[in-house]
Amino acid sequence: MTLWIPITLAAAFFQTLRFMLQRQLSLGSLSATGATLARFLYSAPLVAVLITVYMTATAQAWPDFGGALFGYGAMGGLAQILATVATVRLFQARNFAVGITFKKTEVMQAVLVGWVLLGDSVSGLGLLAIGLGLVGVVLLSVPSDARGFRWRDMANPSAGLGLVAGLLFAVSGVCYRGASLSLGMEDPLARAGVTLAVVTAMQTVAMLIWLRLRDPGQVSAVWRARRVAVWVGLMSMAGSFCWFTAFTLQNAAYVNAVGQVELILSALASVLVFREAVSGREWIGIAVLLASILLLIAVI
Repeated sequence: MTLWIPITLAAAFFQTLRFMLQRQLSLGSLSATGATLARFLYSAPLVAVLITVYMTATAQAWPDFGGALFGYGAMGGLAQILATVATVRLFQARNFAVGITFKKTEVMQAVLVGWVLLGDSVSGLGLLAIGLGLVGVVLLSVPSDARGFRWRDMANPSAGLGLVAGLLFAVSGVCYRGASLSLGMEDPLARAGVTLAVVTAMQTVAMLIWLRLRDPGQVSAVWRARRVAVWVGLMSMAGSFCWFTAFTLQNAAYVNAVGQVELILSALASVLVFREAVSGREWIGIAVLLASILLLIAVI
């Protein structure tokens, strides 16, 4: 099996755990922006320490930090912040499985973004697999209590938040790939770690400044919620490192397509952890998405 596939599966697992924790935080004392800060504040210092230890242990020279790294990193970091805020707000309006479902439109949107920004290509069978995944997303997007399928059922504020989140996550993934590749390092783990350290540092500083100016009470609230928030940071660090490594090894469209497994994990979390009901249509959508993942892996 190609290395980027198990790395992507691990990223989806860690990301599911992180979103579960952020959902819990957002339903308590934290706003959507406060829950977003938690993922960066408690991960950035540890990322910086770990990449420094890794570079020292492997006796690798630090790369040149060029404009492409900071340009792609800043654009990707901003897109990820906005996407995370939109997703957490979506969790406040809809159940966990539906929130993750809308977010996963990033898979299809990443194809266009990757083509425009980086010139990434996708094979015909790869597009077929991604299209099959789109069918699954459509099936899952219809409210569970709707009778039959009507396109107008998808026209609601939650769908708008989800589609915006998906687009922004697609932009962030492609930008992170561009930032990582700009370093010119042969070791993919070093590329991913250095890029992650730079991006999370910028995101933490940006979020702290924003909240200090607009909602200073949330910074203190994030500290008070540290017993849970620190786990958000740890899961974020592990997931982001896996995503960055996968984006370094493969184009964002394929990585995000395999990352569709997150939908299956979120459905299990909805049923087993949050005790939310999953309709028959939603289970069919999950099955279609699983088929798209297996097809994509088979044709790569």
